[in-house]
Amino acid sequence: MFRQEVSVLSFIPSCSYLFQYEKRNMSRYNIYSLLDWVYGGVDPKFEGNGGPECAAFISPQQRLCETLIIVVLSVLEVFAAVWNINVSKEHRDAVKDGRRNKEDSWGKNLLLVALCMTFGVEVGFKFATKTVIYLLNPCHVVTMVQIFLLACPPCKTAMVVFRLQVHMLNGALLALLFPVVNTRLLPFEKEIYYIQHSMLYLVPIYLFRKGGVYKPEPLVDMWWALLSTGILFLYHFVFLQGLGMVTEVNLNNMLCPAVSDPFYGPWYRVWATGHQTLLTLIHGKALTILCHHTAPALRHLLDTARLRTKKVD
Repeated sequence: MFRQEVSVLSFIPSCSYLFQYEKRNMSRYNIYSLLDWVYGGVDPKFEGNGGPECAAFISPQQRLCETLIIVVLSVLEVFAAVWNINVSKEHRDAVKDGRRNKEDSWGKNLLLVALCMTFGVEVGFKFATKTVIYLLNPCHVVTMVQIFLLACPPCKTAMVVFRLQVHMLNGALLALLFPVVNTRLLPFEKEIYYIQHSMLYLVPIYLFRKGGVYKPEPLVDMWWALLSTGILFLYHFVFLQGLGMVTEVNLNNMLCPAVSDPFYGPWYRVWATGHQTLLTLIHGKALTILCHHTAPALRHLLDTARLRTKKVD
């Protein structure tokens, strides 16, 4: 019999199982698992949620025709608005008018914390239900923009972003008037929906009061509203619609109408283009009148009432 030669390496325990475990662990983070987190929880059984039937709600020819016309008009709106807006001059005027305002950091930080907590809970719901893709809807994007405004010091960028988002709050109004909550099944998920959309109005109301770079443009100036309208339609018909067609997820109703849409039908997007253009142009100005011009009058009435109360005492 021959003695079998034994290598010294044979006495060293094999560590291949460690690499196998690492390989299995890394497989959890492949592209398919990530996509499952992004939109794997979108259930097409819920009407208006997505799926093949929702993606085929409008014929490809109609979808292409609507997209081309609206994209061209939106680009023209953006160019016309940018051509007529003098950001540097308006920033100098805003800073000049806001020099007397005192910094109110505690109120700003308190509102920032409240908005971050609300949005953080909403993000947690999206991860729990595997519908992270819905964070791209305009109301969530505007929420992130407002978080930036509350965290950013007053500057030219803050002025531009603030004036744009004032005219992008029409979505919050529609979400409150025609809520789509048929897919929100977790506890407190519906309540967060209403809290978040209501808080979208608190931020501009608070910043209007601070003035300075948060001072709105004159009421007769419609260029900022027109710029916001063009940006919103480009975001919807280029980005949201393109991503929705690839994933078959009805992002902000770009594939098929919502269950609460009063213009439900094959031409719902044409109707939406008309009434949303008017609402965007009017809503921001109405909010400006209520918050920026009405607030000083109310403050004057409150001060007058306090003085009369002291005199009576």
